[in-house]
Amino acid sequence: MTTIVAISDTHGMYEQVDVPDGDILIHAGDITGQGTYENLEEFNAWLGGLPHKHKVVIAGNHDWCFEWDQDRCRDILSNGLYLQDEQTEIEGLKIYGSPWQPAFYDWAFNLPRGPALVEKWSEIPEGLDVLITHGPPHGILDQTRKELRNVGCQDLLDAVLDKLPRHHIFGHIHEGYGEHKEFGIHFVNASINTHRYRPTQQPIVLEV
Repeated sequence: MTTIVAISDTHGMYEQVDVPDGDILIHAGDITGQGTYENLEEFNAWLGGLPHKHKVVIAGNHDWCFEWDQDRCRDILSNGLYLQDEQTEIEGLKIYGSPWQPAFYDWAFNLPRGPALVEKWSEIPEGLDVLITHGPPHGILDQTRKELRNVGCQDLLDAVLDKLPRHHIFGHIHEGYGEHKEFGIHFVNASINTHRYRPTQQPIVLEV
């Protein structure tokens, strides 16, 4: 078995998180608060101090620097593996990561619902052990507290049900934190921050 520790939406407050040990650490985006290169350098230093053998990172809507200059950010992130619409294999597990989400105000990695997102999600391969996206699929751990609306991506849900990864890790909707099993898939919203931006929700550990 491989132990995966999943976190997301630390928003620069990662030093306040008690991260348990494991084989693979996965961060599902919104690493930073302002999305600057300096923010990323600080995160990279923190990441380097963690004991996990493998550290996999995707960007979120707050992580502007990855949209500005992905190559520069990859250079800065020397202590982790960045995935942007890419697959890797770690400890025999096939893992794919993508940062996009339905347009949400004027943030990074926004795409309109419909064909643009369908095209991105069509790149998700079959046979995955772990899919990482920043945003949730529609109707699964995606309900906002204020309006009590499901705001996840229907096109992502359609792709997930077509490709059937064993595990799907995401964040973005802080109040959706938790785990859910359906369709033979283990869904994980690993948001560390609450809807009030308090980093009190705990990392979620998976044995894969």
